Amino acid sequence: MPSAKATAARQRGFTLVELMVGLVLGLLTVLVITQVMVLAEGKKRTVSMGSDAQVNGALSLFTIQRDIEQSGYGATASPDALGCTVHKQFDTGSMSTFTLAPVVITAGVGNAPDKITVLQGNTTGFSAPMLLTGVHTQSDNHFTVGSSLGAVAGNMMIAVPKLQDANNWCTLFDVTNDTSSATTTLSDTNVPHKTDATGKWNQSAILPVSGYIDGSYLLNMGAMVSRTYSVSGAGNLQVQELSLTDGTTPAAQDLYPQIVNLQALYGKDTNADGVVDLYDNVTPTDNPGWQQVLAVRVAVVARSNQFEKTAVTSAAPQWNVGSGTTVTGPVTTACNGSSTCIALDVSTLADWQHYRYKVYDTIVPLRNVLWNAGKKS
Repeated sequence: MPSAKATAARQRGFTLVELMVGLVLGLLTVLVITQVMVLAEGKKRTVSMGSDAQVNGALSLFTIQRDIEQSGYGATASPDALGCTVHKQFDTGSMSTFTLAPVVITAGVGNAPDKITVLQGNTTGFSAPMLLTGVHTQSDNHFTVGSSLGAVAGNMMIAVPKLQDANNWCTLFDVTNDTSSATTTLSDTNVPHKTDATGKWNQSAILPVSGYIDGSYLLNMGAMVSRTYSVSGAGNLQVQELSLTDGTTPAAQDLYPQIVNLQALYGKDTNADGVVDLYDNVTPTDNPGWQQVLAVRVAVVARSNQFEKTAVTSAAPQWNVGSGTTVTGPVTTACNGSSTCIALDVSTLADWQHYRYKVYDTIVPLRNVLWNAGKKS
């Protein structure tokens, strides 16, 4: 039978030193586990935010690409009209102008993002140029045409002069149908544009003083779309669209977040062989120049929303424009062997080096221009 002393020794428990050692070991274990979990969670957030950036970048590029693919419908039905300055005025508002071109690139100042304006017609039926068969004076409220096929009351149309110059420009108007008189009634050969409650785009004062001579023509734009894509200061892809109901351009609406740069180039055929041989950011100023534009090349830079504690980006994201491609305007450098790259500046963003970036790019053929290439009014 054990003695009382031995029994007491077995029942005395842990010493203070043993408890402290056990506590330290436990704390160390918790510390290691916590560090592993923090690291794993950080990696998870990086991957998750990277996935969000991929989605935003892909959707942004798809949205712009889709609009550019449809650009020029109706407006490019006659290549001779490309580049014409279009005058427009809604009701008592101010007169303003835009260029009759499927896509217009407004280069950002310095390294700022570009803006891309897309123009397209949107008709439920057929859109074809309507040749004038009579002189239209500045005070007339109707056009006499060979055929008004496709014309519907409410359609937006652009009158194009036979000969374009500083005194003979294009004019935007909307089709009306007032059956109170023959001249204001829409018919097979009559396209009226009476100034009234339904024709507030029809302001005679903005028409050329000399009017439109026989041989001028009308372009049917239907529910015309004029849409501008840009990047906001907060780093969002945004869009503005001309309102046909009141003639205003409402404030830009955000589409996709974490889009921090947008750049675009015209693809031009400078030797008339039907193949793009030059990319630049120089907007044409005349009809021959616009007829050279066969494609648009677009790049968007998407940023991960995850802020990294250490710098993870040391240089501007690179836009690889390939090899054997002539690019003028933007500064280019050799990259990836024989390729050429354009640096897409993001250094104006706060803590830009602590975020990850991805470049998405595509080349969009202007199919409505290509389909109508060679046509004459």
